[in-house]
Amino acid sequence: MTEEYIIWFDHLGMGDVARVGGKNASLGEMITNLSGAGVRVPGGFATTAAAYREFLRVNGLDRRIAERLEGLDVSDVGVLQRAGAEVRGWILEAPLPPALDAGIRENYRRLGSDADPEPAVAVRSSATAEDLPEASFAGQQETFLNIRGEEAVVRAVHEVYASLYNDRAISYRAHHGFDQLAVALSAGIQRMVRSDLAASGVLFTLDTESGFRDVVFVTASWGLGEMVVQGAVNPDEFYLYKPNLDAGRPAVLQRHLGAKAIRMVLGDGPDNPVRTEEVPEAERMRFCLSDAEVEELGRHALAIERHYGRPMDVEWAKDGLDGQIYILQARPETVESRKGNVVERYHLKERGKVLTKGRSIGNRIGAGKARLIASSADMERLAEGEVLVTDMTDPDWEPVMKRAAAIVTNRGGRTCHAAIVARELGIPAVVGTGDATEAIGEGQEVTVSCAEGETGYVYEGLLDYECRRLSTEELPVLPVKIMMNVGNPGRAFHFSALPAHGVGLARLEFVINNMIGIHPRALLEYERQPAGLKAEIDRRIAGYPGPVEFYVERLAEGIAMLGAAFAPKPVIVRLSDFKSNEYRNLLGGDRYEPEEENPMIGFRGASRYVSEAFRDCFALECRAVRKVREEMGLTNVEVMIPFVRTPAEAEEVIGVLKENGLERGREGLRLIMMCEIPSNPLEAEAFLEHFDGFSIGSNDLTQLTLGLDRDSALVAHRFDERAPAVKALIHMAIQACRQRGRYIGICGQAPSDYPDFASWLMEEGIESISLNPDTVIDTWLYLAGEGQE
Repeated sequence: MTEEYIIWFDHLGMGDVARVGGKNASLGEMITNLSGAGVRVPGGFATTAAAYREFLRVNGLDRRIAERLEGLDVSDVGVLQRAGAEVRGWILEAPLPPALDAGIRENYRRLGSDADPEPAVAVRSSATAEDLPEASFAGQQETFLNIRGEEAVVRAVHEVYASLYNDRAISYRAHHGFDQLAVALSAGIQRMVRSDLAASGVLFTLDTESGFRDVVFVTASWGLGEMVVQGAVNPDEFYLYKPNLDAGRPAVLQRHLGAKAIRMVLGDGPDNPVRTEEVPEAERMRFCLSDAEVEELGRHALAIERHYGRPMDVEWAKDGLDGQIYILQARPETVESRKGNVVERYHLKERGKVLTKGRSIGNRIGAGKARLIASSADMERLAEGEVLVTDMTDPDWEPVMKRAAAIVTNRGGRTCHAAIVARELGIPAVVGTGDATEAIGEGQEVTVSCAEGETGYVYEGLLDYECRRLSTEELPVLPVKIMMNVGNPGRAFHFSALPAHGVGLARLEFVINNMIGIHPRALLEYERQPAGLKAEIDRRIAGYPGPVEFYVERLAEGIAMLGAAFAPKPVIVRLSDFKSNEYRNLLGGDRYEPEEENPMIGFRGASRYVSEAFRDCFALECRAVRKVREEMGLTNVEVMIPFVRTPAEAEEVIGVLKENGLERGREGLRLIMMCEIPSNPLEAEAFLEHFDGFSIGSNDLTQLTLGLDRDSALVAHRFDERAPAVKALIHMAIQACRQRGRYIGICGQAPSDYPDFASWLMEEGIESISLNPDTVIDTWLYLAGEGQE
């Protein structure tokens, strides 16, 4: 009789979802089909849905449950809690059918060995409708870890059955129109992976915030994976570039070191199977996976995605005893993969005081009164349209989370429970702030912004914002290429969905300021720094081999994110164009930078690159570009040099680039020059001897042509890129490049602000116009004659 109640994973496949639920069917599918691709899945067996239904039938529970839950008002949390507790009590009191009880015991014994007769197992739930693509929530039912012995395993299966009627599961089925008794449960009994001695986490085979499909997004933390899933830790995060996983090239695009403050490890007995402990500081300050391990995980993820033919959400664990990486479960990703051809763009129209910040979930903005809630017992206090502020959430919170205008948590990463539910509900969330419950006051009016990249901000007050919905369907053909100005690598995947021809300006200053924050000279001369500065540098470079490696790697990460997002379209990276006062603001910068009277026309751009005082700092930028182009193969990344004053300086900077391995024409490398000083168009032919083209910087060109400081409010009203003198110089630059067959584009602010100016540029024969992303669609339609009045 036990054969209809128990089936081993290696006898299951996706055709068995009705018998054992999506989770257990998927485990069997991977064991059967992906072992040859190196995907390791711990073995085990499943109880069937038929066994669960027989359990209900013989105990008369199906009728009692149906009557108790009929017409239940799940919006009343108190009513829901009382009904759920009563049903779960009935299930736990009822005995399992003898054949099922015996079958669980017998097959658990088969999992053992002479050396380990009572192996540790995980007992997981797998509902028959839980993991269908159109209906999937995080953690609907319970999981029990480190279960040893027949009695404990049988008891855990009983608990899993009861969890089908926890409050969140009842509420979920009611809201999605599922008959409460139509969903059956299968329990999976799976060998434990000793990730308590190593690391574990969750991965997605796309970017969870934008839906960008060419990356694998991995989260990782020390110990058992429940801490990551629950959002109890801020994990390490990695982006992997799928084409490089296939090509055998370095595939890690970006790393983010998480706090990883606690971990879950095995407990000391049946009454305490798992426990949490603090992670020693030395382990917190390093990544819990090497690049080689992350890339191995990425290749497993690709094999799984290709087998299933859709984006996947995968839980994984590294065994600390054998050092191998295992896949614990895989299910379809159900939020970003459903999105169509309309792009939402939220934009804050004003700024306020930042109360706290963390990892942004989604790209929306929400505002309302903050409601600080300490535990799920108090969650009924959350009113419609308020901002939920708490330490962390778990599935017990789901019945009220849909009321929130936004969610803010102290703990958690981008794959934690709060993040997953926020995405499913379309609610902005900022997770892993560390201090939200202290920084935000009860009842305080706040605005939660996830529209500014991978960092989410909570601002004081109800700020004005807008949402624009842009269609990315096919646009009219133009005689000019529309490109984008993108500085923030954290927004690159979002912006890649817009129908542009690449990036006309990627500002390296954003990467240096936001991803590094330390003056390059302070890192080159690390040993000479005072103790206090050294300590702060140590804190910031944690996880990287050394100070210089940190600078090069972080630069390369920022450039690679931009290059990968738009590949194979060109991404023109402008090397650093900080002025001396801006470099002074970096950590350690005041030790190295001069105090200039007018830094706008001082020690910047090419002059800085070729000077002895900065040449070795500039070499680090060149190393980063070379890594991205040569090692990672992102040859769509091109180089742009700013503020070149004379042809002699142009020749000198080309020589410095060549000394650092960036030679014009090598592996197709184009070197573009910013055309932003009047001498550039006036001596265009001489400059073009050294460069492959110009990108017009209309901001600096205007201020230097009209002789006014664009940072001065006293003369700001005189600043106009459409002034005849400025247009005359731009005309000269365009004509010079066209005559010589060189690239000519514009990356200044003017075309984004003035569509008529963009139209004039198109008439002049410019090759590309690089716009702010929020103006791409409107300007495109204007130039096509569809946006003009």
